[in-house]
Amino acid sequence: MTDTAPRTSTANGTSAPVETGTALGAGPAVGTVEIQDGQEWTRVCAYDELTPGRGVAALSAGGRQVAVFRDRAGGLYAVDNRDPFSGAHVLSRGILGSRAGAPTLASPMYKQTFDLRDGHCLDEETAPDGRPAILRTFPVRVAPPTA
Repeated sequence: MTDTAPRTSTANGTSAPVETGTALGAGPAVGTVEIQDGQEWTRVCAYDELTPGRGVAALSAGGRQVAVFRDRAGGLYAVDNRDPFSGAHVLSRGILGSRAGAPTLASPMYKQTFDLRDGHCLDEETAPDGRPAILRTFPVRVAPPTA
């Protein structure tokens, strides 16, 4: 049997099951997607408001623009929204896919592809400014719904 439970990315790029709550008498509850920046968690939206295969932009408690994605298997990922090649904050509009089994994000600007687990660019090692072409990743979780 294959594990098809929703997954969430962690700070070190590994994947863990998404925690979902259950409302009494209402069946499975979905919960709220949250991202962590530093020690603080920031509410993004309800899990079922994220369209599989698409991203949304969110502002973290630390003041960063973060791109949050739900893949078609239900997994959640959060990375910097800033494209290191163009400097534009557009990665939430990128295209999800996979390469060699790794979940990926293709930038809508110049189409560089990033591994969503660790943020590394799979096409180029450095951005035009000479810095490593790596997106910051953020822990993401589904918190139980509040009453």
